[in-house]
Amino acid sequence: MILTTHILSGALVGAEIKNPYAVAGLAVGLHFVLDILPHGDYLDKKSGWREFWKVALDLAIGLGLIAALFFRRGETPFDFLYLRNIWIGIFFSLLPDGTTLLYWKMGMKFLKPIYVFHQKLHRASDFSPERKFSFRNNPWDILISLASIFALIIAR
Repeated sequence: MILTTHILSGALVGAEIKNPYAVAGLAVGLHFVLDILPHGDYLDKKSGWREFWKVALDLAIGLGLIAALFFRRGETPFDFLYLRNIWIGIFFSLLPDGTTLLYWKMGMKFLKPIYVFHQKLHRASDFSPERKFSFRNNPWDILISLASIFALIIAR
């Protein structure tokens, strides 16, 4: 899944669940469930730091959508608990990919069990045509992102 999909789904978990600990656990679990669905990725094991712009763009789109949704709804910073849970949902929905980055590019070997588990969830093998990023390979990203946006619009 692309990061935008994880951001939107994590925000939705945070918007709907009041307990921040439950939000954190459910957001991590949801990340892994979403990664089971067939999807393409824009990075692979050959990707280097030069491709980081793709990650930055993906994060900017996802966080920009969240900001636009809440700006449009008129959310205020005074609704601290609600917004806190949304940010917890976003953070923990991105955490598995963050640990992958720390293991893969930063060499933090103690994260290997999480990395191996995370990689096994992906149905298609690395470098297969099914893992290439394209509209054809990412219908679940599109569907889940749109459903999350719709649910966030009507949430609360």
